[in-house]
Amino acid sequence: MTEPSSSAPAGSLLRAPLHPAITEAMIRTLVTRFYGRVREDRELAPIFAAEVDDWDAHIDTLCDFWSSITLKSGRYHGRPMPVHARLAGVRPEHFETWLGHFRDTAREVCGDVVAPLFIERAERIAESFKLGMFYRPDRPWPG
Repeated sequence: MTEPSSSAPAGSLLRAPLHPAITEAMIRTLVTRFYGRVREDRELAPIFAAEVDDWDAHIDTLCDFWSSITLKSGRYHGRPMPVHARLAGVRPEHFETWLGHFRDTAREVCGDVVAPLFIERAERIAESFKLGMFYRPDRPWPG
């Protein structure tokens, strides 16, 4: 019996983009439009305004983040949990508002095939942040 052959180098499948339709331009459009909505949201805007001094730099960092997740570019090297854990005024229900804006924007920018790939990852990230920020074993989990 022969081993299956592949022209891809070992481990390259782990670094393959999530979908060939995802581009850096798509990511930038998604991130820019999404944070435009966040900046207009009456509950989320004050939280971000208190923390973000340079929106261009913030957008660049988030594009690197999403590029690393979706294109496997490896450009993002930050630690987002400690940054988010120290945010003042964030409540568990803010995550659903944030996700609502993200879902709407992803569907508009990315289309029916690619949007779910971004949305699923955003939902996992939001759940992870929410757990990291609010879960305490001695208290009931906020629904």
